[in-house]
Amino acid sequence: MGNDTIANMITSIRNANLEKTKTVQIPTTNITKNIGRILLQEGFIQNFREHQENKNSFLTLTLKYQGRKKKPYITTLRRISKPGLRMYSNHKEIPRVLGGMGIVILSTSQGIMTDREAREKQVGGEILCYVW
Repeated sequence: MGNDTIANMITSIRNANLEKTKTVQIPTTNITKNIGRILLQEGFIQNFREHQENKNSFLTLTLKYQGRKKKPYITTLRRISKPGLRMYSNHKEIPRVLGGMGIVILSTSQGIMTDREAREKQVGGEILCYVW
């Protein structure tokens, strides 16, 4: 895996959704913990917990599916700001995903938060990813 932990997390979740896997293991960083917490708050995942194997720490995300066909709650995850091209936005210009149906995850000076929280607190920041 490369140095972009957010892209690794997004790719792992996307691959698990394609395979209809119940859980995903991701190396723990502060950013992945905060993104997992947001996904849990917004109802995109069922649970997340942190555990340790040897000296490595992992996050285990339990994904949510609906119906008999196991349709995933997360239909699309898209990385926006990349290490080679950072994308920033002030609170007035934060994009709305699917007219407010999806969420934008931002890294702000007050921590990692959703687009709604950022507009409410009137803070802008780096647009990390879109989820819907």
